[in-house]
Amino acid sequence: MKQLKEYTIPFVGLKQGLHQFEYDVDNTFFEHFEYDEFNGSAVRVDLEFNKKITMLELQFKASGTVNVNCDLTNEPFDLPIENEFFLVVKFGDEYNDENEEILILPHGDYEVNVQQYIYELIVLALPSKRVHPGVEDGTLESDILEKLDELSPKEETIENTNEETDPRWDKLKNLLNDK
Repeated sequence: MKQLKEYTIPFVGLKQGLHQFEYDVDNTFFEHFEYDEFNGSAVRVDLEFNKKITMLELQFKASGTVNVNCDLTNEPFDLPIENEFFLVVKFGDEYNDENEEILILPHGDYEVNVQQYIYELIVLALPSKRVHPGVEDGTLESDILEKLDELSPKEETIENTNEETDPRWDKLKNLLNDK
């Protein structure tokens, strides 16, 4: 996958200390990853970049909305999302990103690309089940909801009938009561 230039941070020229980066993420960003679950997105990612002598600390904070379809009604709605992620970048002999909280870059690297971390930060902020707020509070009018209500199982009233039962079953029922 081609790295997007605007998400590459050349840290070799930065002074030690805190640096702020801001990214406005929309659907063109997700098209790069071939992720098409969003109808639209407007997410702001704030990156606090702390350069130290032997390592880098990156604190990601994402907040905004993504327009998704409801899992029940397929109605589109804006889902607010918010998420945070902390990453430590250290230097070693070879590139290693096996640990999700530590990235090891080879000695001599002068930049770090954060696009994959921003992508994961936003996608993992989504709930597994996306339900339109109108469904939860009962204000959404939809043909699908009416059909679901029509087809849902109705509560049956259990009538106490005195049918004869097998006496062996009655003995087993008594085992539960005799303690």
